[in-house]
Amino acid sequence: MTTADDFVIQFIQDKGLVSPDDVAAARSALGELKEGQNPDTVALEHLVAEKKVTWQSITQALGAEFDMEVVDVSQVAPAEELLKLVGREQAERHSILPLQMDGVELLVAIADPLDTETLDSLSRILKLTLHPKLAPPDELRSAIERCYSGGQVNVSYEEVFGKSEDGVSVELPQGGEVKEDDAPIIRYVNSLIVDAIRRKASDIHLEPLEKRFRVRFRIDGVLQEMKGPPKRLQPSVISRLKLMADVSLAEKRIPQDGRIQARTGGRDIDLRVSVLPTVYGESIVMRILDKEGLKLGLPELGFFADDQAKFQSLIGGSDGVFLVTGPTGSGKSTTLYSALNYINKPDRKIITVEDPVEYQMAGINQVQVKRDVGMTFAAALRAMLRQAPNVVMIGEIRDLETAEIAINAALTGHMVFSTLHTNDSVSAVTRLVDIGVKPFLVSAALRGALAQRLVRRVCQNCAQPHTPSSKELMSVGLTEKDLAGATPMKGAGCAKCGERGYKGRRGVFELFVITEEIQEMIYSGATLVDLRRKAREAGMRTMREDGMRKILSGMTTVEEVISATVADDVL
Repeated sequence: MTTADDFVIQFIQDKGLVSPDDVAAARSALGELKEGQNPDTVALEHLVAEKKVTWQSITQALGAEFDMEVVDVSQVAPAEELLKLVGREQAERHSILPLQMDGVELLVAIADPLDTETLDSLSRILKLTLHPKLAPPDELRSAIERCYSGGQVNVSYEEVFGKSEDGVSVELPQGGEVKEDDAPIIRYVNSLIVDAIRRKASDIHLEPLEKRFRVRFRIDGVLQEMKGPPKRLQPSVISRLKLMADVSLAEKRIPQDGRIQARTGGRDIDLRVSVLPTVYGESIVMRILDKEGLKLGLPELGFFADDQAKFQSLIGGSDGVFLVTGPTGSGKSTTLYSALNYINKPDRKIITVEDPVEYQMAGINQVQVKRDVGMTFAAALRAMLRQAPNVVMIGEIRDLETAEIAINAALTGHMVFSTLHTNDSVSAVTRLVDIGVKPFLVSAALRGALAQRLVRRVCQNCAQPHTPSSKELMSVGLTEKDLAGATPMKGAGCAKCGERGYKGRRGVFELFVITEEIQEMIYSGATLVDLRRKAREAGMRTMREDGMRKILSGMTTVEEVISATVADDVL
C-alpha cells in the first residue's frame, strides 16, 4: 500500500482481521530489508501472502471506516482522454486510476484512503475535483496495467468466435478467405461488438475525426467514450464492418445501410448498420436490436398498475386506432412490440408494415417497405387488408394516404397500432387533422394515444435512500409533504452500473383515453388546449406527473425527470 501501512496493520488487528500473533510472526519473518523498503509494507504483504488476510477484506474494512465505496476495477474501461489526463507513470507511482469524468469531477480509484496528498496535488494540477473510490491494491495494479497497455476489451479470441462456455459469438458473413494479416482487425471488430452487447449498449458509434478514430457506446441513452483503435487502423476497421454488413466496399461517396447478425448467450441480436461519408472518412453507427427486449412484460416498460390496466384495455380492443407518440429514441417501437407480444395469441392474425423491420417476431407477419419497387406504406397496407388480419401495426403514419388507409381499416373492424412524432399524447389528434384527416374520422376511429419519454432507472445494486432538496422538489412541482411515505432513491455508483448510479431505462407516460365527451369535442373541432383540459379532468396524468410518481417510488431521480419532460404549465 503506502507509508501508512503501519496504520493499516494496526487497523486490521483492531478490527480482528488478523491476530497480534499473526502480526508478530510477519514482523519477525522480515529478515534483512533491501534499501528503501518499508518494514510495515513488507509485513503487510507477508500477511497477505501467508493468507492471514486478503486485500479485498482489508479494502472493505477501510471503505467502511472512511465511508468510501469499494469498486470492482476488473472490468473498468476508462476513455482514452482520461488515460492521457492521468499518465501511466503517475498512475503506477501513486496507484491511481481514472474511471469517469462527470462535469468538473473526476472519479478515480485508489488503494490508500490516507494518501490525501496525492489527491490534492493531482486536483491542483488537473484543475478538477477528484472523487476517490477504493479498490484492492492488487486488483488496481492489474487494472492499471491492462488499461494503459491497451487491453480495453477483456474478451478472448475463443469468446468472440463462440467457443466460450457462455456461448458468445458473432456470425461472420459467408465467402471470402480470412488472411493471417487480417486476424487482428477481425478480433478487434468482433470483440468491440461483444463488449457493446455485454455492456447493454443500444448503439456503437465509430467516428473518424481529424487525428483520431473515436469509438463511443450509447448506454442507457448516454454516449460514453471507449478506447478506440489507432487512426492508422481506421480504413481496415471500416472495411471489415462494411464487409460484415454486406454493403459495397468500393462505394465511399453515398450513405449505405446494412445489417449484421450476432449471437450472445443463446440470444439472437441484430445490428442495423448505417454508413455515412464524412470529411475525415466514413462514420459508422450500429444500432443493437436485442430481441430479448421485446419480451418485456408491460410492468418492465415502467407502467404503474393503474396505467397498465388502461393500456391493456386499449390494446386489447377489437377495432380502432391506438397511437404511441414521442421523438426519435423515446422507446415507441419497444412499447408497440411489447404490446403486440402481449396480444399475440393463436386466435389473432397480426400483420405489421415497417421501415425497416427492426425485430423479427414469431407468429407475426412482418412486411418490409421497399419504396424503390413501389412497396410503400400505403401500398403494403392495401395488400395487408386483403389478408384479413385482426391487428395491423404501421411503423409510422407519415402522410395523408397512409393515415386515411389506417383510419378506414380501423372503421372496418381492425385494430391499428402506429406511431406519430408529437410532443404529447393529445397532440396526436391535431397532428392527424393537420395531415388532412377529417375530424369526424379521427373522432370515430381514434381510441387513445400514449406519449412517452425514457428516464434512466436508479441502479438496484447501489440504490440508497435520498431526500431531494427543496430546490429539487420545487423544480418538478413536488413539496416536502409529498415525501411522506415515499422512498426516493439515488444510486451511489458501483461496478454493475459503471459508477453511474443508473442501470437500464423505464418510460414515463401520458395516456390519453378517448371518451365519448372527447369524441364529441374532436368532431366539433375543439382546440388542443380544450382537449387537454378535458383529458386532465377525466383523470389523465401528464408525463411530468408520472415522473413525479416515479421519483417518489425510487425508480428514477429528479434530474432524469427534469431532463426528459417539460413542466405542465409549458404545455
